[in-house]
Parts: sequence; C-alpha cells; structure tokens
Amino acid sequence: MSNNKRSAVLVTGGAGYIGSHVVRQLGEAGEKVIVLDNLSTGFRSAVLAGELVVGDTGDRKLVAALLAEHRIDTILHFAAHIVVPESVSHPLKYYGNNTCSTRNLLECAVAADVKHFIFSSTAAVYGIPPEGRAAEDSPTAPINPYGSSKLMSEWMLRDTSAAHGMQHVALRYFNVAGADPGTRIGQSTREATLLTKVACETAVGKRPHVSIFGTDYPTPDGTGIRDYIHVEDLARAHLDALSYLRDGGQSQVLNCGYGHGYSVREVIAAVERAHGQPLPAREEDRRPGDPPTLVAVADRIRAVIGWQPKYDDLDFIVDSALRWERHLLEHPAR
Repeated sequence: MSNNKRSAVLVTGGAGYIGSHVVRQLGEAGEKVIVLDNLSTGFRSAVLAGELVVGDTGDRKLVAALLAEHRIDTILHFAAHIVVPESVSHPLKYYGNNTCSTRNLLECAVAADVKHFIFSSTAAVYGIPPEGRAAEDSPTAPINPYGSSKLMSEWMLRDTSAAHGMQHVALRYFNVAGADPGTRIGQSTREATLLTKVACETAVGKRPHVSIFGTDYPTPDGTGIRDYIHVEDLARAHLDALSYLRDGGQSQVLNCGYGHGYSVREVIAAVERAHGQPLPAREEDRRPGDPPTLVAVADRIRAVIGWQPKYDDLDFIVDSALRWERHLLEHPAR
C-alpha cells in the first residue's frame, strides 16, 4: 500500500448503541476501523471490530495523532450526550461535549486533510413541526439544548466543508430502536429513556412499569406518534453514505426514518405480543416539548444514497429489542 493511500475510518463513540452497530457492519464489510470512545456511556464488549482507543473526541492531540498514524480519510462521528431532559438541566454540558468537541474534531480533520465526514444528527433539530412531518428542508427550530447542540454542529460542518473541500453527510435520526438480530449487541445504556428500551426493560422486570406521557394528543389513540427505525437499518445508512461519498457524492443532509409512525400504545402492545403478557403501564401528564406526531419525510435518503431498509416492521424491531434485554439479564454489558 502506498504511503498516500489512506486505509482506515475513525468512528467516534463507536462503543455506544448506534456506533457499535455501525462498527460491526464496517468490520463485516472489510473496513479497517479505529474506534475512539471514552466509555462514559459505551461498553468495551460492544466493539466487535477494529481497534478501540479509549479517549475523548475533544482531545485534539490524541485525535491528531490517530488521524496521522492510521491515515484516516473518513470520520464517522457519533460521540455525544443524547438525553434531552438532561440537556435542559445541564445545557453547557451538552454544548461542551456535543458542539465544542465537534469543533475540535473538525479542526483536526481539516489539518489532516480528511476527505469525508459522516455526522450523527437528530430529528430534534426540527423541534415541533406544525404538521407532524419533517423533511430536510423543513424549518429547523430546536426546543432543547440537545437539538441546538446538534444543529450548531451541522452548521460548523456545512461551513467547514464549503471552506476546505471536505464532503459530508449529516444523518438526522428519528426514533432508533431494536438490536442486532444476532443478539450480539444492542442498547445497554443505563437509565435509558427510549420507549422501546423502557418497555422491554419493564417486560423483563428491570422496571416496575412503563410510563405513557400524555393520553390526550390529537392522534387516533391519544398518545404520541413517532417514526421508529431499526438500528440495523440506521447503521446501514452510514455505510451507504460512506459509499456515496467515496463515489464523489456532494455534501447532504438526510433524514433517517421509515416515513410512517406508531403510537406509544401501539409500541407497548407490540412488546406485550412479543412478551406474551400485559405490561404494567402508568398514564402520566404530557412532557413539555413533546410533539404529538414526529415522522420523517424520508424519500431523499433512498434517492440520494440508495438506502433500502430491511427491517421496517414493528414486531421485528420489538422482538430484537426484547431478546437483547433477556440477553442482558444473563450477560450484563461491560
């Protein structure tokens, strides 16, 4: 291999829920992967491919050394804090880790002449879309520091790409759920807030009940509707984005969702079907800032990078999540 041929991709946050699925798929595709994760919320056992380096994305000296040593030409950036209520209580924590660390990472990427950057963004940048559906050109109006911190990172990425010729794809995730169908990895986050995870933890006895926040929304059953996407399909979108950029694709912002949604009650019912018995549920007041409906307009990602989801099935999503929770009872994440 010639010295000027880059041979690895850097995945920040690759020991976390979504990043670990991407790392595994990259490894299966034959990529050389370097994972950078401080293990604050990730797990060593989740890294099934590549080399794990324990450290912070905001550590410019470390990042610069990794980019040079491994001749990185693409960064996939997942490392972030992601708990919305916490972002409201501790906004500077989120701007520090999500926005400032991304700025440091971009500075290192420019200095190392990194060609491609794939960014883990969020539907939270849209806030509360009036019609409950969000397209990539819908107004961005985040209602919490988490969404704002990610949107600011998108802006930095846009401006850096324009100034320095680095092409990027920002993927705006909707509601990620499920686990590796082979039950090798899944969401192990402690005190998780995602509905599918909480409902499955309730099913296996880790929680006393699942809460339904708001039963008076203007939806068919009164509960909030979200676009749930299986983590394997979301991970595949990153590999498709990588191929797209390597083939000369221009910078893009793309929604990651299926384009339709399920209500809170429908998700709980799916967990009950998979579990074989009812779940204890508690009806509670609406949470501030929760939109009645949030569903992706998701045509662009299919057209631009050729993404074809395989697991657009609520029962499959829930079954994989429940099998992972049962696995964790016997094999706690480390």
